[in-house]
Amino acid sequence: MKDKNKDINLHLLDEVISVYQGKLGDLLSIMEEAQKLNPRNYLSEKVLAYISDKLDIPLAQIYSVATFYTFFNLKPQGDHSVIVCRGTACHTRGSRSLLRSLALTLGIKEEELKENEKIFLTTLDNKFTIRTVACFGQCALAPVIDIDGKIYSHMTEAKIRRLVKQIGRKGAAGVNKKH
Repeated sequence: MKDKNKDINLHLLDEVISVYQGKLGDLLSIMEEAQKLNPRNYLSEKVLAYISDKLDIPLAQIYSVATFYTFFNLKPQGDHSVIVCRGTACHTRGSRSLLRSLALTLGIKEEELKENEKIFLTTLDNKFTIRTVACFGQCALAPVIDIDGKIYSHMTEAKIRRLVKQIGRKGAAGVNKKH
């Protein structure tokens, strides 16, 4: 039995809920596992509503948790995630130019990169999601990026282009999703 969006198997989600329900930190654990069950690594509105109903927790509280923790995604993710730190140390050491270079490499137009806003863009082919964070807490290693959960320090434009190309991305695909 799958929900109408076919993004998650509700039977598997019920199993996850039964494992964690009533334990300390159950909501976070259930949401984390639910996100992993989704092929695009995100929590859809239907899944959040389902969890709310099953745990008898107000949907507003579920959304508060989902939006508080940067680990949770409310939009579909690309196959690969690139997170660029925009904290003060990274900014002063060139993270803005890294973001521009990354966008150019992936075919994203510079006007999509709003100066003072959080960035959340996914390429049309769903290969890459680019996000920004306020700080990774690794200021001595600035500028810092995260690709698929691995931190890269002292990043340069050449290094970021090389890393993206190593993942197998060539050419431009445009943008189809933003937050």
